[in-house]
Amino acid sequence: MRKLLRLSLLSLLAAQPIWANTPLAELRARPAAGETIYFLLPDRFENGSKANDLGGLKGDRHKTGFDPAAKGFYHGGDLKGLKERLDYLQGLGATAIWVAPVFKNKPVQGGPGLESAGYHGYWVTDFTRVDPHFGTNAEFKALVDAAHARGMKVYMDIIANHTADVIQYKGGQYTYRDKANWPYSRKGGLEGAAINPDFGGDENSSAANFARLTDPRSAYEPFVPPAEANVKVPDWLNNSIYYHNRGDSTFRGENSRFGDFAGLDDLFTEHPRVRAGMIEIYANWIKQFGIDGYRIDTAKHVDPGFWQAFIPAMLETAKHAGIPNFAIFGEVAHEGSDPGTIARYTRRDGYPAVLDFAFQSAIRALLGQGKGTAVLADTFDGDVLYQGGEEAALAMPTFLGNHDMGRFSTLIRKDMPGISEAELTSRVELAHVMLLTLRGSPVIYYGDEQGFVGDGHDQDAREDMFASKVVSYNDNKLLGTTATTATANFDQAHPFYKLIATLAKLRKENPALARGKQVTRTYSDDPGLFSVSRFDPVSGTEYFIAFNTSDKSIAAQSVIGSSATTFETLYGHCPAQVSAPGSVTVKLPAFGSMVCRVAPSPENTVR
Repeated sequence: MRKLLRLSLLSLLAAQPIWANTPLAELRARPAAGETIYFLLPDRFENGSKANDLGGLKGDRHKTGFDPAAKGFYHGGDLKGLKERLDYLQGLGATAIWVAPVFKNKPVQGGPGLESAGYHGYWVTDFTRVDPHFGTNAEFKALVDAAHARGMKVYMDIIANHTADVIQYKGGQYTYRDKANWPYSRKGGLEGAAINPDFGGDENSSAANFARLTDPRSAYEPFVPPAEANVKVPDWLNNSIYYHNRGDSTFRGENSRFGDFAGLDDLFTEHPRVRAGMIEIYANWIKQFGIDGYRIDTAKHVDPGFWQAFIPAMLETAKHAGIPNFAIFGEVAHEGSDPGTIARYTRRDGYPAVLDFAFQSAIRALLGQGKGTAVLADTFDGDVLYQGGEEAALAMPTFLGNHDMGRFSTLIRKDMPGISEAELTSRVELAHVMLLTLRGSPVIYYGDEQGFVGDGHDQDAREDMFASKVVSYNDNKLLGTTATTATANFDQAHPFYKLIATLAKLRKENPALARGKQVTRTYSDDPGLFSVSRFDPVSGTEYFIAFNTSDKSIAAQSVIGSSATTFETLYGHCPAQVSAPGSVTVKLPAFGSMVCRVAPSPENTVR
């Protein structure tokens, strides 16, 4: 009996992850809701080794992709450099790092005079290894382990919609050709020869149906230049039958899903082989590296059936790997503060979360476009539209700007031509207070904590954190500092860094601000007061948060929980007590804010 008991205990221990009862176990136990996320492009963050700047390639920038003076080429940032800066991110209060794609990319794409490099990571050729410009698979594992040792999760940015631009079409035409006029059953159009007999179309993703799809030449005749015939990994990706081959997308209607995204080879994600292949690829990254989540690029350009198969497979893989709170959030790029469009991807496609473009649009409307605070109230009213409702919305990654649309500071300057530096600084500061105290998992875009102000979107919003050689970056006037991007910008005394660190610490110490239920209190059709209450998920303690989005000071009444009596100031200057049960006087300067912990009456606690 004693021997059997000993064997049972040994079996139990063997079944537990090797990191059980360790700091990593605490990290694994944290839900996705409430993380403070820092998003960066490895190429633009820190150069830890000049030995990999050329990615192991030889020749000029059109061969290696490396030109640190050109904004569209590799600059030298790598995983070693990122690992060396983890203390900086920990000091900022980041609890998760979202890393732009690290997979091996096609070094350079584009016709003569239009060339640029895959520094951003979205032109993948090899889905199984780290791009040599960034380092090695071993260095990525070292980064993940080092981040975990500091209590920080690592989210990978992944792509299933497309690969690098390798496939070409005979004739040199790339205009989109639709399914009605170029059906799968005819070669090159309605008058063409019959092909793919008995293929039932892309709506039937069964293996039996797709076994009948043998000829990819329904719209165009695809071919791959001999030099790139085997460039993609895994090898099945080199077969053009696994791509739509219909020409370039205009991002409207049918071609939004079936067209090539800016010329990139659009995967036939309805095909069961593509689904199985992508599931295998990304399951292996979870198993091998113990990452904590996926941000999924171009989610809306992929068929729902793919996500309905892919997402459960990733969550199950993570669960078996001992990662029960694996985060998955999709990019559904959308303009407008109504969350209806992005919310449907959590219902139809099965996404646990999506990047909160509605929140971003609402904050921009309030602080850049003179809209009333009712806009944000309407956005939060739409939280019921997400699968899982308001509770699920707590995990939506909220953000102000990014590598595609541009930085928030740039957007506000565009909305308000001639705005003074002082006012722009105040508006950007308030935006970050709102980002870090309102519901959702806030995403800090790298460089924002150093006052970066880009010239525009895309390449113009991807400045270097280390000393830059790009002239159009170095002439930018940064906020809150006299520094420029010509020198390294890791200043932990920068006012934006200190602001974010203060608020991140507040989130960590007060779970209501990270994962607590949110109730909208007071708003209007004009700029000015916006207030909410948030509640501790365990004790039910109420927290009152208020903002002034106008350029004038305000003194206004706000609704508050009827049991509230007095306030403890956590940030800003809170009133001492309520004006009457259920009402509080809010006094705030222009672009001011306050975060207050509520002391309830002894007889009642709001829950």
